[in-house]
Amino acid sequence: MDSDLTRRGLVGAVAAGATAGGFLGPVRGYLEGFAPLSGGVWRTARAETPGEVDSPHGAAELRYDDHGVARIEGDTEAAAYFAAGYAQGRDRLFQMDLQRRQMRGQLSAVVGSATVDSDRFHRQMDFAGAAAATWDRVEGTAVGPLVEAYCEGVNRARGDHPLPVEFQLLGAEPAPWTPTDVMLAEKQIAWGLTGSFRTLRRETLAAEVDAAAARELLPQRLDHDADILGHEGATEGFSPSDADGDPTASAPSDDWEPTATDPALTATLADQEPPPWVGSNSWAVGGEHTASGSALVANDPHLTLMAPPVWYEQTLSTPDYRVRGVTFPGVPPVVIGENDHGAWGFTNANADVIDCYEYDTRADGTEYRYGDEWRAFDAREETIPVADGDDRTVTVRRSVHGVVVDRESDGDELRDAVGVAWTGLSATDTTLAVRDLNRSTGVDDVTTALERFDEPTQCCVYADRDGEVLYRVTGKVPIRRTDGEPVRGDRVFDGSAREGEWPGYTPFGESDWSGTIPFAEMPHVRNPDYVGTANQRIVDDDAYSHYFAESYSDPFRGRRLWERLDALVDRGDVTPADLRDLQSDVVSDRARRFQSVLADERDRLPAELQSTVDSLTEWDGAVERDSRAALVFVRFLDHYREVVVGALAERLDDRRDPAEYAPSDWVLAGLPPDSRWFPDGRTAAVETAVRAAHEEIQTEGWETYGDYQATTVTHPFDRGGLNYPTFPTDGSAATLFNVHESANAGSSWRQVCPMDDRESHCVLPGGNDGSPFSAHYSDQLQMWADGEYKRMDREHRGDVTVRFAGGGQ
Repeated sequence: MDSDLTRRGLVGAVAAGATAGGFLGPVRGYLEGFAPLSGGVWRTARAETPGEVDSPHGAAELRYDDHGVARIEGDTEAAAYFAAGYAQGRDRLFQMDLQRRQMRGQLSAVVGSATVDSDRFHRQMDFAGAAAATWDRVEGTAVGPLVEAYCEGVNRARGDHPLPVEFQLLGAEPAPWTPTDVMLAEKQIAWGLTGSFRTLRRETLAAEVDAAAARELLPQRLDHDADILGHEGATEGFSPSDADGDPTASAPSDDWEPTATDPALTATLADQEPPPWVGSNSWAVGGEHTASGSALVANDPHLTLMAPPVWYEQTLSTPDYRVRGVTFPGVPPVVIGENDHGAWGFTNANADVIDCYEYDTRADGTEYRYGDEWRAFDAREETIPVADGDDRTVTVRRSVHGVVVDRESDGDELRDAVGVAWTGLSATDTTLAVRDLNRSTGVDDVTTALERFDEPTQCCVYADRDGEVLYRVTGKVPIRRTDGEPVRGDRVFDGSAREGEWPGYTPFGESDWSGTIPFAEMPHVRNPDYVGTANQRIVDDDAYSHYFAESYSDPFRGRRLWERLDALVDRGDVTPADLRDLQSDVVSDRARRFQSVLADERDRLPAELQSTVDSLTEWDGAVERDSRAALVFVRFLDHYREVVVGALAERLDDRRDPAEYAPSDWVLAGLPPDSRWFPDGRTAAVETAVRAAHEEIQTEGWETYGDYQATTVTHPFDRGGLNYPTFPTDGSAATLFNVHESANAGSSWRQVCPMDDRESHCVLPGGNDGSPFSAHYSDQLQMWADGEYKRMDREHRGDVTVRFAGGGQ
């Protein structure tokens, strides 16, 4: 096969901004008309795995069950980690290497010039430096030798097997896997969930249009009552007044002098931040409301849908614990899962852990003013190798706050730059925390582990076999200070005036975190009757004593989740089957919110459109693959949004993408009839959108939602034989059964875990094996699309693939 064609396919993925959820995701339709895998590529199909492998860490065994799940048992924890590394290196080596190249800014060496902007950004953010600082911290702990054992296992598998076919197609080879690469995977995960430049967009909108535009289109808070904490009868155990801070710091202020960011820099940053849809669902029900009398917990994180999946499924058994669940390829322990004592899951907390700064700088860009002194940037030059062109040079700069990102210039001068502080630039303990979760024996162990979970900020939901239920927000959230007083973080700070300082924060070193919200004051509740999280607002900011988040996700899923949980608890005797059914819920609260808009405008529309509006307002909101109304609604919504985007385009610098400044769907539905963002009024906007939807559906020949929403999960190369089969699916971005209409994203893992003697269940959107020649490459995809599950047990079962002999070198 032509490696240049493959390179162009990967270029399409990266150049289209395919870093969804922090992972290099697929892009459909870039490369067409190519032949399936053939010839020499077939001869690189996986050779037989050696039946026995020497291990310097003790005896272990690797089995694979009938869904290709790696089941690992070791005589010691280090032996199990070595075997886990071997399994991941055998099953996911190309994925691990590709994501490492992205985070190190090394894609252009194999992809070409289209990824230079991505490489510049990742090098200037210096994620690799942050990972090195984290490994310096972890190396001397009890986890350090375990990480080293894992890396030895990865590299042993790399030597024992032919390289995955993608390396041949790309004409590349992987470097050895290192402990710093494990830490880099942690940074990738954290950036993909917390690395938002929303502040720059909001300030730009205010500067180029007016402050009211920022409040109207990008508001800091949404008008709903679906908070996670404080829900009547469910999560009333946490009082915001428990936090001993300054309540005025959480209140929005109009004392604001916004600055517009350079359009070229804004566009570059927008391509490298996580998309707004990143989120998850998780919930738990206490034993007094369940049929068994034991707690239930469920989780489904929403990330990129890709081949192979973003998660790797494994079971680890050691003399001290057994754990089953998923991890990210390149990371040893189970991140989300269940052990013999309890189960846990995570959803994104949307906490604000990043700030941007402007500086007064010298003309040559070598120094910046900080208070009353001039300081030299800690700067170095790096070369970006480019496969199809001249190599490029980038200046990597560090400041007291973290890093400096700028737009590319012809020389060494600093052009249109912003300083960036981000908690992930410091050494962090998350790897230690996740290992502690795997070993935990109850709620106290879990609470102790979560206190070490520095990044990313997450909502953890936990339940155990002792009857405990826990909701806790993890991570370090800075308390910004200007002249010693706490301030909000939703503005660009004057770094030279020492605004927005983070006391105790040391980028690329060990922070003491003294200037972050104390763990005891982070939102939490122990033993709520039940709890539901779907990335909605966590707590009432008017009462909470700390600034926590610049914005939260739309509350559509959160409102529907509370509606369903309330009904289940009122009925009583909740079962695992109820929670699996809840994960398959496809009723769209977003549709119901827009139904009121359509009903208000119905009588003012032309008669020929009124029947269409009637079909939408009478629809039950279930986004199902055989629904005509669901199809009409999602196409109406996109065209309705385009009206507002068009109005934005008239007011913004024409070098900007107005879609980046568009309101969320909750805000869009709430725009009044006379909003200035409807140039001809809301009635005209609705008419335009309904007509455009009709014409598009007729032109495309779609009959039902499934014709439009056929989930195509693609490989980064987007090539036949590597992409997954296409299946029509139910659900949307706004439903609990989560599949995004306009992106390869959705529920990336589903688990439902009862805390009694019944089996847990789970499913992965694809297959656990990254080899396209494997029977387990996509064997779970149809189950996932249909809302079905498989067993999630922790037994060491399946066919023995490798025995690791202890004492080998």
